[in-house]
Amino acid sequence: MAAQCVMKVELSVSCNNLLDKDVGSWSDPLCVLLMNTSGTQWFEVGRTEQVKNCLNPQFAKKFVIDYYFELVQKLKFGVYDVDNKTIDLSDDDFLGEIECTVGQIVSSKKLTRPLVLKNQKPAGKGTISITAEEIKDNRVVNFEVEARKLDNKDLFGKSDPYLEFYKQTDRGWQLAHRTEVIKNNLNPAWKPFKITMRSLCDGDLEKPIKVECYDYDNDGTHDLIGIFETNLSTLKEASRTTPAEFECINMKKKQKKKHYKNSGVVSVKSCQVVKEYTFLDYIMGGCQINFTVGIDFTGSNGDPRSPESLHYISPQGLNEYLMAIWSVGLVIQDYDSDKMFPAFGFGAQIPPSSQVSHEFPLNFNPANPFCAGIQGVVDAYRVCLPQVKLYGPTNFSPIINNVAKFASEAAQQNSAAKAATQYFVLLIITDGVITDLDETRNAIVNASRLPMSVIIVGVGGADFSAMEFLDGDDGTLKSPTGQPAIRDIVQFVPFRKFQNAPKEALAQCVLTEVPQQVTSYFNMNSLRPPNDPTPAASS
Repeated sequence: MAAQCVMKVELSVSCNNLLDKDVGSWSDPLCVLLMNTSGTQWFEVGRTEQVKNCLNPQFAKKFVIDYYFELVQKLKFGVYDVDNKTIDLSDDDFLGEIECTVGQIVSSKKLTRPLVLKNQKPAGKGTISITAEEIKDNRVVNFEVEARKLDNKDLFGKSDPYLEFYKQTDRGWQLAHRTEVIKNNLNPAWKPFKITMRSLCDGDLEKPIKVECYDYDNDGTHDLIGIFETNLSTLKEASRTTPAEFECINMKKKQKKKHYKNSGVVSVKSCQVVKEYTFLDYIMGGCQINFTVGIDFTGSNGDPRSPESLHYISPQGLNEYLMAIWSVGLVIQDYDSDKMFPAFGFGAQIPPSSQVSHEFPLNFNPANPFCAGIQGVVDAYRVCLPQVKLYGPTNFSPIINNVAKFASEAAQQNSAAKAATQYFVLLIITDGVITDLDETRNAIVNASRLPMSVIIVGVGGADFSAMEFLDGDDGTLKSPTGQPAIRDIVQFVPFRKFQNAPKEALAQCVLTEVPQQVTSYFNMNSLRPPNDPTPAASS
């Protein structure tokens, strides 16, 4: 059988004339991309950033997907007006959607369609446009940028500046990146950021790049401070000792003012082109994924002997805990060569003393908590269940900190080898509300600095809003003291969404963020795949 033709494709999205669902302001849209490859089950691929007060958004965040020439890959782009911080979009205003295939986008230079509502009626005059570009270049450009003496556009206080970088295309300028907004500052220094070389200039050092500087306004009517054009060849000359400097020019102001000089100076302190490895580069290069399972044995699950209990094992030999273990474990076990998985329980009274433990091996062997394969984890769970008494409270931090201890040792080994040798994935399956939320937030923020991801699968019908809070998709998670997570390492999925779906659908959704989390950690720490002789690129 011939190998499938697969390539990576980057999708850029913009919308026009969206419905306005807000009173006193405009909608705050984001776009979510869903994919359907099984025929029945849609799963989320990702979301753009939210654009405040805007009915004609250009989204800076791109979607990256695999394109299989031989397959019909259905896509659904949904646009929502988001007015809260929950991950669930069902409580946000729906602005319209389209369904199409990857092939339709790839075969169009630019696919533009009218948005429709759930009843298939037009969503006003709203349209969505999607462009696709094949990813052939895995280099990224790391930037450090600041500015000085920017024009003040505000009557009260100072400008709130941000930058937008644009690539020149045969269809005009295309947004490549938008920085964060620096509040009340005419001499801002933006956080270091990166732009893929493909998004910035298609790998052409001489291709024009346009940079626009704006003063952010809450009502969406951002004021232009100034513009300059350059190219990557010029930007690469920047260094901390001799930054590349550009005058921001506002043409309207220049035409009005006789002695106009500029509207401020943007200073590029650092611009480095580095190779960014992919998830497959790391996996095929010898990086090991270490998989650990944590199971909730708190009393809120109900008596395991009762059919109403989430731990009740049906005559078919399954419950939601076992289905989650199988779904996720069968996928992830392929990336761990020895297939020996530590498995723990928490929140139960355990033999022989009946003391409550928040981190006990399912096989009751602290010296060797490993189980042979996913079947070994399942067997240990079945043997453990009748021997423990479900209790409480629901504490996550002990098991997160336990895995973080091993991830910390791996981080030191990775650093010493200057290579990405190991990464840890912790799967927590739970039925309810976290009791030690502050300690868990702290544990996750600390773990965000380590080669580690946390997957939480919620079983049963509980209120999982705290879990969504830990999932950093809607913003950066912070510790109780205000320390931000360096990166998003938590993925939360409620099992109830997948009860009637094909078993692979849960794994697809649960594991969708892991490759990006793995690559973001290793690239951030300039670690190459173990078998790659190339020196790690400095970022």
